[in-house]
Amino acid sequence: MLDVESNKYTVGILHPGMMGISVAASFIEAGNEVLWASDDRSQESKNRAKSLNGFEDTGWLNGLVNRSKLIISVVPPHAAKDVAFDVSSLGYRGIYIDANAISPDTAGQVAQEIESSGATYIDGGIIGPPAEKYGSTRLYLSGDDAAYVASKLNGGALEVVPLSGSNLMSASALKMAYAGWTKGTNALLIGLMTLAKKQGVLTELFDEWDKSQPGLSQKVDSLGASVSKAWRFYGEMEEIADTFEHAELPDGFHRAAAEIYRNLGIFKDSTSPPAREDLALEVIRIFELQGKGSDEQK
Repeated sequence: MLDVESNKYTVGILHPGMMGISVAASFIEAGNEVLWASDDRSQESKNRAKSLNGFEDTGWLNGLVNRSKLIISVVPPHAAKDVAFDVSSLGYRGIYIDANAISPDTAGQVAQEIESSGATYIDGGIIGPPAEKYGSTRLYLSGDDAAYVASKLNGGALEVVPLSGSNLMSASALKMAYAGWTKGTNALLIGLMTLAKKQGVLTELFDEWDKSQPGLSQKVDSLGASVSKAWRFYGEMEEIADTFEHAELPDGFHRAAAEIYRNLGIFKDSTSPPAREDLALEVIRIFELQGKGSDEQK
């Protein structure tokens, strides 16, 4: 069990991207000391972190590990295990929350790595956009002491919600089920638009959606955010597919979604990603180039 004497946590954030910086801001607002490590971070990340008052840079990861009572990992899915190894290899013995979009099976591997150094693992999953106002975004926690940790982290814009039950990885399972719909259907829409464009009926499809599915128009117009973050989403789709597979359910839909996002990774962090017809044309071009590359290899 955790030491309950201290009313203030020292929390380390790995790594403060757009979501991570909002998590840091919320924990600072809740009265915690919050740290990050600037070593190996991009200049954009450094500038973002420096703009947050009360967010202390330890410079090196070992400084963050040595000072933190709790570390929370908020990284792209493919980096979750490597980050856990980096922390455990430094002998971390505090509390570690993995809040990444990973399958329960991957979360179990992260837990095994973290616990090998004597640390306490708590499973996490973030649902919602970067937390700017209370009620928009939730961090779900599961596992031993999740309720107590939530009581220490609540108080800012990010709502921290402990899950009950015996499934220690239920936070990751919830995240997979939720993102399977939100990001999965965005990939489906991109695929449907591309199919319609290739068949010469995209304008007609948009017209029909406006008549019979009026809510889709707004969703189509918001796809730019998915395009610019596709480099992060393809790993998430693979984790969701793995979750389906391990549950002995069909996993093909999210494997296909991963393929769409993987190919859109060229628009990483783009401020003006293609939209509507241009997006469909771009997907067609990418897959045609892939096909030509395969033909040349034969």
